[in-house]
Amino acid sequence: MYIASETRYDKMIYNKCGNSGLKLPAMSLGMWHNFGSVNDEENMKKILFTAFDNGITHFDLANNYGPVYGSAESNMGKLLKSDLMPYRNEMIISSKAGYDMWKGPYGDGGSKKYLIASLDQSLKRLGLDYVDIFYHHRPDPDTPLEETMGALDQIVRQGKALYVGISNYNKEQTKKAYEILKKQGTPFIIHQPSYSMLNRWIETDGLKDYLYENGIGCIAFSPLAQGVLTGKYLNGIPKDSRIGSGKSPYLHESDLDAERLEKVRKLNEVAMERGQSLTQMALSWILRDGKATSVLIGASRPEQILENIKALDNIAFSKEECDRIDDILA
Repeated sequence: MYIASETRYDKMIYNKCGNSGLKLPAMSLGMWHNFGSVNDEENMKKILFTAFDNGITHFDLANNYGPVYGSAESNMGKLLKSDLMPYRNEMIISSKAGYDMWKGPYGDGGSKKYLIASLDQSLKRLGLDYVDIFYHHRPDPDTPLEETMGALDQIVRQGKALYVGISNYNKEQTKKAYEILKKQGTPFIIHQPSYSMLNRWIETDGLKDYLYENGIGCIAFSPLAQGVLTGKYLNGIPKDSRIGSGKSPYLHESDLDAERLEKVRKLNEVAMERGQSLTQMALSWILRDGKATSVLIGASRPEQILENIKALDNIAFSKEECDRIDDILA
């Protein structure tokens, strides 16, 4: 039986999530990869236990994380039942719905039918009465936003989620969602956008500042640009990498052209001067100005958790460093 470390809260940074009373760890564990039916259960345990032992209290899921769809939630449910349920009150567990989950017209999008049915299934897989945060995973142009936000409101009122959020919405979509949820009195406290040194769309779109100014938390996913900012590609493309294996639908050899590779090498030089790995600097950079509540990390082995957490030892950037990084990325 797992017994959590007595020192688990000693070093982690916890940030208020927008204007809510909820605090999130500066680093959260995303379960998009490595927790599916194809993965080793003992390794999953080691990753989760290492994360929790080091103050990572937030575990981020979605209905279709796997493979197969639903298996990440099922595996999390097994581990909660076998080891982690005594610590449930110390954990933030989130899930989402919005992308395809089952066949037919009711297993995708933003309809009330889909969102409520999907969360009911997620709760069964997790073995929980409620999740702490439930997200609409992406905007759906075929469903009125009032219906989607109404579903989120109903989910909170039914006690199936404590808070709600959205993911992948741009600034204008977020503004409309915020206005609807505010009128309903729904605890909309967080947005989950993609954000990294190589993907700064939330800055140019104005979303990042909008969230901060309106008291909405921001948790960044894909902070390492699908592995490009890990440093593994500095000397070519390893065969066992996401690009080299050709198995990733999100990352291809064309995504790492000579210009981008040169930027990554220059960023690595800055990281070395800061006494960090490129991975650590990329994570700390997201947290640099206090406008991001948390950054989502993934891990295929527990050692990666320990290395990533070291990023929190140095999240301050000088103006000179920021200017240099901006010049590199221009």
